[in-house]
Amino acid sequence: MKTAIVTDSTAYLPKDVRERLGIRLIPLSVIFGEEAYREEIDMTADEFFAKMKTHSVLPTTSQPSVGEFVDLFTAIREEGYDAVISIHLSSGISGTYQGAVTAGTMVEGLSVYAYDSEISCMAQGFYAIEAAEMAQAGKTPDEILARLDEMKRTLRAYFMVDDLSHLQRGGRLTGAQAFIGGLLQIKPLLRFENKVIVPFEKIRTRKKAVKRIEELFAEDAAKGVPLKAAIIHANQPDEANRWRDELSARYPHVEFSISYFGPVIATHVGEGALGLTWYEL
Repeated sequence: MKTAIVTDSTAYLPKDVRERLGIRLIPLSVIFGEEAYREEIDMTADEFFAKMKTHSVLPTTSQPSVGEFVDLFTAIREEGYDAVISIHLSSGISGTYQGAVTAGTMVEGLSVYAYDSEISCMAQGFYAIEAAEMAQAGKTPDEILARLDEMKRTLRAYFMVDDLSHLQRGGRLTGAQAFIGGLLQIKPLLRFENKVIVPFEKIRTRKKAVKRIEELFAEDAAKGVPLKAAIIHANQPDEANRWRDELSARYPHVEFSISYFGPVIATHVGEGALGLTWYEL
């Protein structure tokens, strides 16, 4: 059985990785006024942050249409594939996963397995990379999906934002009431729980927030098992590189990479957001 792997643009996988592993991309869009930009195609993260400096109004975001999914799945079938595993950002914050499910019922001659990562960004990217490597090795869809479920049991991600207002305005933060009244004074630590973004802890400074993420990571890293981890940043490359170097020196058994919050997710988390995600190999 020949299996293709699809993910959406919010996995923020580098183009060379997608090309090497044959991962197909379906983009979400960010909308400034009347202009829609497909992230990773029409607009890069750098271009997004530059444009944000000249726009006082927060852009909106949109998911791929069912028709776009149907077109992509049809093209994959015509290339001779028997199945596709389509891995998407959490269904709790976007309808993208449901779009893949719906489109999968509309394309004959192709078995479509939509997979809800229940998260986003490079954590989602980890699933796509693992799935693609297994597909290249000839593993069946059932074997790949079983591995993704296994990954989900050890995958962790925590992130901090400089300003909660973006998440609140976009309706992407659940349980924010606990933070109302002290928004300016704190750097809240957030995570995905039951498919939605929830507050994890109130922390007073950025430095302490980073330290707390390190403590949470250390709980797993101290076990000595091989881990793969990614630092994710919103237009903070120097800080991300420094953090990567520090953690790499401390945990030589962990494979670290650097990723980013691209246009769609950065619309909701804001510039300055920083996170860490990891899972057991």
